[in-house]
Amino acid sequence: MVSPETSDSKPSQNRRPDAPDAPDSEPPKPVPTRIVLAMQGVTKSYPNGRVALRGVDLMVPEGDFVFLVGPSGAGKSTVIKLLIRDELPTKGLVLLDGRDLGRLKRRDVPKVRRRIGVVFQDFKLLPNKTVRDNVGFALEVTGARAKDIAPAVDRVLRVVGLTGQADQLPGQLSGGEQQRTAIARALVHNPRLFIADEPTGNLDPVISWEIIQLLLRINELGVTVLMATHNAEVVTAVRKRVVALENGRIVRDEVGAAYHRED
Repeated sequence: MVSPETSDSKPSQNRRPDAPDAPDSEPPKPVPTRIVLAMQGVTKSYPNGRVALRGVDLMVPEGDFVFLVGPSGAGKSTVIKLLIRDELPTKGLVLLDGRDLGRLKRRDVPKVRRRIGVVFQDFKLLPNKTVRDNVGFALEVTGARAKDIAPAVDRVLRVVGLTGQADQLPGQLSGGEQQRTAIARALVHNPRLFIADEPTGNLDPVISWEIIQLLLRINELGVTVLMATHNAEVVTAVRKRVVALENGRIVRDEVGAAYHRED
């Protein structure tokens, strides 16, 4: 964030020595952090009567790293579906960079989704395309110019450490490498918000930790990260912001927290 300009603090050269001291000026007001994601009074109910979310309020500032935790059925998946505009809230607002996702015209939905990178537990890679082509395909389908695709793909493959595997097919990769490919594909658009939905669910503990380290590095590069997970060990070790859901409500929102509430 660029700090606000400050005036020269030196006393004026023209001020008389016997002049009374000027009153202390008010301290500058802090510049508010830009909010990437906001949910305001969000309720989501379904025709069968199930209420997935109940009056959820959540604000995620630029550069934050948030773990979304809670038992199965707590509402984590519904939050993600609302954020990627797979679902619409029954009540309340879901805002991305101040834009109400519920009021988007259908033709604008793909454009907004490019500002969100998403990875899932099951990778969702195209089996007959190489790592390079899997990542590049995410740009091709959005109409990116051919000359821009290769440099963008090379850049994100360096970030995720897969330059040496660029020409391999998904079936030739380990589970961790497949997830890194999925992360690269989600990053290639330079998203404002990166959503990871149980990204370590199918990985062993060592590889899971490597993926978490990669997500932390991505966050350090300035990308806002929201990760839904059941991995209590990782959440407690990393000590980032934890938002806990139960029965569709946020019951805890703490910075530097463990998976479970600590008394």
